[in-house]
Amino acid sequence: MSPHPTVGAVILAAGMSRRFGSPKQLAMIDGQTLLERVLVLAGEARVGARVAVVPVWLSRPAAAHGPDLAWVRNPFPERGISTSLRLGLASLPKHVDAALILLGDQPGVPLSQLEAVLAARGKRPVVVSRAGGVPAPPALIERDHFWLADALSGDIGLRDLLAARPELTWPVEVDAHAADVDTAADLSGPAGALESAP
Repeated sequence: MSPHPTVGAVILAAGMSRRFGSPKQLAMIDGQTLLERVLVLAGEARVGARVAVVPVWLSRPAAAHGPDLAWVRNPFPERGISTSLRLGLASLPKHVDAALILLGDQPGVPLSQLEAVLAARGKRPVVVSRAGGVPAPPALIERDHFWLADALSGDIGLRDLLAARPELTWPVEVDAHAADVDTAADLSGPAGALESAP
């Protein structure tokens, strides 16, 4: 049985890949697509459910299977990550009462970082990784605070909102955040690359 049966992972992967130049969800790293790698990472965290929010055109890969995985298509990815976040949270099964938020373009997040975020659950309504004073995913949010996402619009995630509501947030200090894959050149670095916060 999953050690985190009431936590669901929400993988935000409906981005437009404008800087990348082609659908980065399908870019290959060590024999897996970028998205498959993050889906596997979420599975290794042994949560009770996974929700992948993807563009409408993206076909579900063979590796993206399992009864715990929901494949949710965002019809309006051009409206920004806030739409994907709300879709993902709304698509979690009823038995899930907290969401672990992951980005589909961060394949280098260490499993130990996910485990540290999960271990801090209950400290405050939101648990977030923090490096150099800067919060970033992975983050965990309790269901009774999903309403925080309703205040977001455009290409804005929880970071700015949480910066204004520090009383809701428990930081898990990490040495560095996982690097985003934003351009094709980012794929030439190590898959587990980390970047220090500014």
